[in-house]
Amino acid sequence: MKYMKKILCAVLSIVMVLSMAACGSSEPAETPENTEGETAATGKIAEIQEKGQLVLGTASGYPPFEFVSIENNGAVIGIDVELAQAIADKLGVELVVQDMPFGELIMNLNSGVCDIVIAGLPETPERAEMADFSMVYVNDEQTIIVRAEDADKYTSLEDFAGKTVDVELGASSETVAREELTGANVNALTLIADCFMELSQGKCDAVVTGMVVGKQYVVNNSAYAELADIDFVNKDKPTQACIAKGAPEFLELVNEVIKENQDNGNFEKWIEQYSAQASKEAQG
Repeated sequence: MKYMKKILCAVLSIVMVLSMAACGSSEPAETPENTEGETAATGKIAEIQEKGQLVLGTASGYPPFEFVSIENNGAVIGIDVELAQAIADKLGVELVVQDMPFGELIMNLNSGVCDIVIAGLPETPERAEMADFSMVYVNDEQTIIVRAEDADKYTSLEDFAGKTVDVELGASSETVAREELTGANVNALTLIADCFMELSQGKCDAVVTGMVVGKQYVVNNSAYAELADIDFVNKDKPTQACIAKGAPEFLELVNEVIKENQDNGNFEKWIEQYSAQASKEAQG
C-alpha cells in the first residue's frame, strides 16, 4: 500500500508541474515577422516617411513629361515631376529629383538610389520581372519625327529601309523601331535630346519617340515634322510609374494618387501647362 501511495504522489506531482508550465506559457508564441507582402509595403512607406524624402528617378529631355527648366534654375520640371510631388504630398515628405539616363532607371531603383521611377516608362514582360508597375496615367502612342524638308519622302514604314533612325536606348520606341522598320539602321542613343540633335545635324533621317514628346519637339522647332499618317502596328505607348518589388501598399498609394489626379483633371492641366512652358523656354 505504501508503494502504491508513492506512485500516486509521483503522478500527481508530474501533473501539477505540467499544469503550472501550461499556465506560465499562456501568452501566444511570437511569430516571425513577415518580410513580404503587406509588412514589406508598410516598411517601404515607413522608410520614406522616416527619412522625410521621396526620391524620384527620372530622365529629362522628354518635354512636357520632364525637362530641364532654365527659368527654374536648371530644375527638372514637367508632368512626371508633378505626379511625384503629389505622391510626396500624400506621404507628407519632401520630393527629391534624381535625373539620370533612361537606361539606368530600373537598375538605380533596385539599388536604392531612388524610391520610385516616373519617366514615361511603359511596362514590358522583361521590366515586370524587375519592378512593379502602376496603373497607366497617360496613354501615348509611338510616332516618327523627320526633318520638315524631307516629310514628303515618307508615306509608309517601308520607306525607312536603308535609313538611319535614332531612338533612346532602352525605350519602348527602340523595340518598336527594330521590329517594324524593316531594313532601317536603328541607332540607340543614351538621351532623346541627342537623337533630335543628330536629326537637326543630318546624322540621322528620323527619330521614333512618344507622340506627346514628339509633338513638343515639333512645336519647339519648325525644322521638324511629325509623320502623323504613318502608324506602327504596336503603336501604344502607355506611361506608368514603377517601384521596387515587394511593396504592395506603396504601389496602392501610388495608384490612388494617379486616380485622384486623373479624376480631377490635373493630368490634362499639366500637359497643357508644361507643353506651353517647354515651348516658351525653347523659343527663348
